[in-house]
Amino acid sequence: MQTPRLPLPVTAPRDIEWHFPRHARSPSRARALFREQAASWELPQDVTDTAELLLSELMTNAYRHAKVPAGREIRARCELTGVRLRITVTDANDTLPTPTAACPDDESGRGLELVAALADDWGTQERECGIGKEVWFEVALTVGTI
Repeated sequence: MQTPRLPLPVTAPRDIEWHFPRHARSPSRARALFREQAASWELPQDVTDTAELLLSELMTNAYRHAKVPAGREIRARCELTGVRLRITVTDANDTLPTPTAACPDDESGRGLELVAALADDWGTQERECGIGKEVWFEVALTVGTI
């Protein structure tokens, strides 16, 4: 049986954004920065673990699949309220991702399936500025909320 999560007192800033180069090391850097932020927000370990995994998936997708001109960045934004954690990854490619059915022998192609299975909510959208897209997910901090 899952233990109910309680709303957290948050004293640190409630949102943070990082900018990364489109590089193979960026997903691991995003994970490290997120772990530091999650600790300062005193997030429950299960929320931290889930969010870190899903952030890594979205960052990896942006690095591998967003074919854009050199110099374009990947952005990761974390927003915390008393009831949810929302993480958004933004890149300059306009193609919205869609989950694919990976074969059992495939070594990749399951990232969005993981996001759909583990996040309480998720989605994609074009950026308001008209360049690129956002892929986001939310993880509840309390049972039955969002």
